[in-house]
Amino acid sequence: MATMRDIKRRKASIESTEQITKAMKLVATVKLQKSRTRAENSRLYFNKMYRTIQEMLKKSQGIEHKYLKAGDSKKKAVIVITSNRGLAGGYNANIVRLVAGSGISMEDAKIFAVGRKGRDGLSRKGYEITADYSEVINEPLYSDAMQITKELLALFEKNEIGEIYLAYTSFKNTVSQIPKLIKLLPVDAQASEPADDGAEASMQKPDLLLMNYEPDESEVLDAIIPKYMSSLIYGAFLEAVASENGARMTAMDSATNNAEEMISKLSLQYNRARQGSITQELTEIIAGANAIEG
Repeated sequence: MATMRDIKRRKASIESTEQITKAMKLVATVKLQKSRTRAENSRLYFNKMYRTIQEMLKKSQGIEHKYLKAGDSKKKAVIVITSNRGLAGGYNANIVRLVAGSGISMEDAKIFAVGRKGRDGLSRKGYEITADYSEVINEPLYSDAMQITKELLALFEKNEIGEIYLAYTSFKNTVSQIPKLIKLLPVDAQASEPADDGAEASMQKPDLLLMNYEPDESEVLDAIIPKYMSSLIYGAFLEAVASENGARMTAMDSATNNAEEMISKLSLQYNRARQGSITQELTEIIAGANAIEG
């Protein structure tokens, strides 16, 4: 049975931990407000960019382009976006689990890690970490997405990789973040996300028209698809940062509540032990007095 000193020490330790989790929750809350605003403000643009490319390709027929067909290489590049820090619940583990269960074999996967937690988690599982951009996720910029796009497209054109995927966490709300794996290249015209009823209805009639390119489709696709990739990657950065802060805020709130419950239980144990100690001392005093009188 734990002594009063042991209970007191443990209670003090948990109180110290509670102060840390409270502080981390407050920091995550402030960061979440900023990152959530950025993610929500940019989401419409990136979704529109995605749908525009898909609709453009649907209206085009018989186009032969390097970005529209898989390369000869069996290697698949996977951009994995996680965080550089832990204490965010299952945020990082969910992305690692998503990539591991994606159906992309470990031998064919080339991981381009954005975030140390994802890099370390996949490395322990035996995945090849081809490049590490972990510092990018601290303060993501559009120029970072452009640089990653440039390097991946260079590998794609050299047939060192045949497909490019993006694994990130989509921010839904403070307590819900959804891990996603989407295919960036080769661009698949049938992979467009469903639009709302009004938007879908408005697009049905124009779908019958063919797309005209000026000066020609090759030059247009060479210019627009890298921007399309950069936009999706940057959008994923913003979604991931908001998701990380939301997950950390929720995790720290739960940890704080658990600490409060443990402190309450330890206080009760301490009071019971203290009461038992006082009772024992009184019993010994009374027994001693009776022995002297007898």
